[in-house]
Amino acid sequence: MIYGSGREWAEALNKRIVLFGMSGLGKTHLSNMLRGAGDWFHYSVDYRIGTRYMGEFIADNFKREAMKVPFLRDLLMSDSVYIQSNITFDNLSPLSTYLGKPGSLSRGGLAFDEYCLRQDQHRQAEIAALLDTRLFMDRGIGIYGIPHFVCDSGGSICEVVEPENPDDPVLAALERDLLMIWIKGSDAHTAELVRRFDRAPKPMCYQAAFLEKAWIAYRVEKGLEEDEVNPDDFIRWTYARALAHRQPRYEAMARRGVTITAEEVAEVKTPDDFTDLIARAIDRKED
Repeated sequence: MIYGSGREWAEALNKRIVLFGMSGLGKTHLSNMLRGAGDWFHYSVDYRIGTRYMGEFIADNFKREAMKVPFLRDLLMSDSVYIQSNITFDNLSPLSTYLGKPGSLSRGGLAFDEYCLRQDQHRQAEIAALLDTRLFMDRGIGIYGIPHFVCDSGGSICEVVEPENPDDPVLAALERDLLMIWIKGSDAHTAELVRRFDRAPKPMCYQAAFLEKAWIAYRVEKGLEEDEVNPDDFIRWTYARALAHRQPRYEAMARRGVTITAEEVAEVKTPDDFTDLIARAIDRKED
């Protein structure tokens, strides 16, 4: 780790961290709180994916839908309107909408092959965005003079790396430059995330092998052909399995850094609270 003790972390003139873990446990909340203090640069991997690497895919998807409407088609063909996503740190809906859900087209789903294509686009984009972390860390200091840096990673980071591989290029780069911090949820948090997802299912990113197995297992269990699959039902069915699939991958990643719990994160109110929490986490690991 780049900080040898809690004291070294607390006294560092340039604190550099990457937060990872399941979506909904506080990564972006902590990042926003730190950014709000004025001396932390917030790099959102999901925002980078949705703008730099998948912005054209997203905009083209909007345009394909607009071309189905004669009024909008005429305006687009004459360059009279401009269509672009309004993605922000706090609103990643344009990216989620593009990723979509596999299943019956009549129910708003995507053909499975198209869905897998978009998943692979996201995988490549996420790897590229994660490898851009050093670039933004240098920009934070070199352009804006902001001393500290937080990389707010997406929940699917564990799907695009090989956690057990010590030479994984993404994890090696992150570990070299930043302190890796896993926000670990309890069984109760997992259950709440599943309930929340069940109320409002949203697109997810999956490891290709896991997705293929889930797609086959779901259709066998339900006795459905591909074009009979209810997209929302499939992703609900898959979500809890995805969380269980990700847990050991997060744990393997955490061996390169430190672990804090979602309960501890809930107690953090200020950047000083956060500094103290990470100092304790480093010392816990060293013990």
